[in-house]
Amino acid sequence: MKHSETTGANYSGKTKKIAVASARFNGEIVEAMRKAAHQTLIDNGVSEADIFHLHVPGAFELPLACKSLANKDYDAVIALGCVIRGETPHFDYVCNGAALGIQMANLETNKPIAFGVLTTNTIEQAQQRSSEKNIEHNKGRDAALCVLEMLNALDSI
Repeated sequence: MKHSETTGANYSGKTKKIAVASARFNGEIVEAMRKAAHQTLIDNGVSEADIFHLHVPGAFELPLACKSLANKDYDAVIALGCVIRGETPHFDYVCNGAALGIQMANLETNKPIAFGVLTTNTIEQAQQRSSEKNIEHNKGRDAALCVLEMLNALDSI
């Protein structure tokens, strides 16, 4: 049973152009989420030619990239990153900056921007949320479904 059948959500991506901004920091984790997001878009009708991928240094750089992409000819943007808590407050600054910046970009551009940034305490938690083997729990998949649902919800207004 498809996720949309259990939630009643519309995930159709036909005729939609989606950009995916991915942070290179914690690259293996983010790449697994990017692959899951890409496949989820394809599975829901987005054409391969209508998916654009951009890589940026880290999660803190995602807001500017997302806003720039949303101001282009894309219907929605998916922001993907991974910040793992360390021994300093740096984690808090990066997470807060990424979250607030992406939210501002979302509101300023009036385009859906999915927050697919993992903020975990351990590498193991990040790996669980980006598993390629268990795609149902992959947060890249969730972010792709989020933008598709939001696009269709906004189209219905």
